[in-house]
Amino acid sequence: MSSYKVEQHHVICRGRDFHFVSYDGQPANSRKGEPAVPAMWYLMGPGKRWPVTLQVAGQSSDEVVGVLTGWLKDQGLARS
Repeated sequence: MSSYKVEQHHVICRGRDFHFVSYDGQPANSRKGEPAVPAMWYLMGPGKRWPVTLQVAGQSSDEVVGVLTGWLKDQGLARS
């Protein structure tokens, strides 16, 4: 059993609330032909999630929000 703790952040950009959730990494599954997936942050949407960036252990909440906001800017979803 894993001791992974899911984290969540809401980032407000251009008056919109973006919801990000962290997910634990998954080992590769050779039987299903699935590659390993590292722990990552995902942008959540209605019935869907999009990979954003790797989750770095030990980052402060402010650092995480900075990384997520930077990703929104790179995607053209936030003003510079």
